[in-house]
Amino acid sequence: MLFPTPALSDADRRVLDDIDRSREQLRLQVRSTPTKWTDGLRRFLTADAVAASNSIEGFRVSTVDAEDLMEGERDVDVSEENRDETLAYQRMMTYIQSLHDAPDFGYSKGLLNGLHWMLQGHHHTPARPAGQWRKGSVYVTDTRDPSIAVYTAPPVEEVPGLMSELVDWLNDEDSTHAVVRAAMAHLHLVSIHPWSDGNGRMSRSLQTLVTARAGVLAPEFSSIEAWLGRPGNTWEYYRQLGARGATYLPDQDVSEWVRFNLVASHQQTQSVHLRLERSTRVLQHLDTFVDSLGLSPRVVSALHDVALSGRVRRSRYEHSEHLQVQQAQRDLRELVAARVLEPVGRTRARYYVAGETFPQEAREVAGTPFTLTDPYER
Repeated sequence: MLFPTPALSDADRRVLDDIDRSREQLRLQVRSTPTKWTDGLRRFLTADAVAASNSIEGFRVSTVDAEDLMEGERDVDVSEENRDETLAYQRMMTYIQSLHDAPDFGYSKGLLNGLHWMLQGHHHTPARPAGQWRKGSVYVTDTRDPSIAVYTAPPVEEVPGLMSELVDWLNDEDSTHAVVRAAMAHLHLVSIHPWSDGNGRMSRSLQTLVTARAGVLAPEFSSIEAWLGRPGNTWEYYRQLGARGATYLPDQDVSEWVRFNLVASHQQTQSVHLRLERSTRVLQHLDTFVDSLGLSPRVVSALHDVALSGRVRRSRYEHSEHLQVQQAQRDLRELVAARVLEPVGRTRARYYVAGETFPQEAREVAGTPFTLTDPYER
């Protein structure tokens, strides 16, 4: 038995209408923005989702470090464990992103186990297999006292049947709003806990996939994983899951869980919209600045990374502008000579930060925080 999808209140339906309108506006905004700049935002949002979802499980990698790792950088100052978890999550997320418009698509046990292998294959052992249902009991323990189980998953012999029911439910199209269905998919999977490890990240990724399959926005723009990874939201996320009980009790009202996810979806859409607006304003300042110095317009992408992420590496700039190594190096040397950028480190580990003549207006716009509203309080 799975959790029944709850009836929506008038306030829930109003928030869903707001989400639909906001996502449509964002879709049009993305379409009207040059691909060169939206591609950068896509990379950032993917890295942010990977870093945030991993952080919930205790793997700490900053978004900018995750971006560098995803670009293939080797000399990033993170532990081997954090590097492995970041790249594994990226591989899985890249595949999920490719499925958002895949024809002849269907959910299956094989798909879910394949995604799990991408995430956990580097941890595979016969006792704790990756890409296969768990072989024994599994518990979620108290973060302060691991001798206390705050959640005990269903018995192992029930897992195949519950997963069959979940796959059938995923493939059974109905009139439920995609945001609600995605939230319920997340709750179903994390409550069944079918694998020995990686259940939380798999459940958040499934929510991303279900949302993306609705087709309004690409997965990079619709995932709530980055929102869930913010400390205050992570605490509330755990509280929401804990409110479902210490064992699998699907015959209950989960309206509060759905409402929590509607807030997450609404605020994440706000966040992406505001990031795109801020990025555009920064680009306008940088275009003017670069033109005033008589530099090539292409260096704007390097300066944009510095303004918004704090640094840029030669390989990142090279890939963004499709340059040869020598040309990227010459451009960066010119920016250093003009004191627009300042190099940090040597050889392969080198990156560049803002120098003393970096345009202050762009830095101020990039550093100004934005405010998110609670859609239920409007």
